[in-house]
Amino acid sequence: MARKEFTYRGKTIEELKQLPQEEMVALLPSRVRRNFKRGLNAQSKKFLSEVKKAAKNPVEGGKPVVIKTHCRDFPVLPAMVGLTIGVYSGKEFINVEINPEMIGHYLGEFSITCKQVKHSAPGIGATRSSMFVPLK
Repeated sequence: MARKEFTYRGKTIEELKQLPQEEMVALLPSRVRRNFKRGLNAQSKKFLSEVKKAAKNPVEGGKPVVIKTHCRDFPVLPAMVGLTIGVYSGKEFINVEINPEMIGHYLGEFSITCKQVKHSAPGIGATRSSMFVPLK
């Protein structure tokens, strides 16, 4: 069975990459359009230039280029598809491999900032009833 080709709003990835930035932004969700209409800050502009540079040469020295960023509020654009981006979680950079389904979402959605809570048995002295639990 043939694999279905990915499209975003009726356009393939190659078509999206060929579009000028203004036309591409017009296809994205309203919140993203509004952010681009207001203009990017210096940090976002620097990140976008690094993405464009890495898109031209995605592999350096035999391994893929990882672009590290603190811009969690930057949307995923078609130019980023196939790249690996290190998104800061507040503690460490989490590598995110960008695929076409991520277009229009924000980078921060793919880098979790808090770890999952796993509860176990209460510690010694946690409750009055744990006083009578024999030590192992």
